[in-house]
Amino acid sequence: MDFIYGQETLTTIQWILRAIVAFFFLIVATKLLGRRSIAQLRLIDFTIAMILGNILAHPLSDERLGLKGSITTTTVLIILYSVVVFLSLKWNVFRNWFEPTPFPLIKNGEIMFKELGKARITIDHLLSEARKAKIEEIQKVALAVWEPDGTISFFLSPQLEALTPEDMQLVKKPFNMPITIIKEGKIDFNELHRAGKDMTWVENKTVLLNVQLQDILLGTIDNNDDLKVYLF
Repeated sequence: MDFIYGQETLTTIQWILRAIVAFFFLIVATKLLGRRSIAQLRLIDFTIAMILGNILAHPLSDERLGLKGSITTTTVLIILYSVVVFLSLKWNVFRNWFEPTPFPLIKNGEIMFKELGKARITIDHLLSEARKAKIEEIQKVALAVWEPDGTISFFLSPQLEALTPEDMQLVKKPFNMPITIIKEGKIDFNELHRAGKDMTWVENKTVLLNVQLQDILLGTIDNNDDLKVYLF
């Protein structure tokens, strides 16, 4: 376990062991912190991510620095993070500081210029986000809200929204999620049993479809008990 502590030099094996320990420790730390995409990072999430990356990077490039200090510091940060998240769930003061209340950038087709400064974004950025939402004219926007994670939510004026089956008084069939029973030529027996099927059923279906199991990239069962396959 000498590779954990700072030394004048490290052998190749010790560098590899240090990287392996740091890798799996960071995975455990990330799992404890919870998963978010980069676009969804809150202020505290971003801060913690930056600190953790910096703390663990140094011992992986400098043999004189030990891993013990980095692991201890990271553990303390995870505890602090958990405490702050707990407090933010209990008290609005903490929640509003770490996760500010959303505020409007556009109201009834009018851009609120002062709010753009509050969000620290430009007109060009606002227009870019509108184009991503397939909105070509700001006048069509009833409300655009700056979210705590740095994204913008757009809501079109009611008269411009697409008609839904409910608006047209149409009755649609309920949505049913297909069950994936074959992946890359291998059967997922847990999902197969959940669907109430067995190997005999699969074999009969593949014969009817004139395909071999090993040639199937993806196989799903729909609500009509039909097997749909996608080949390699």
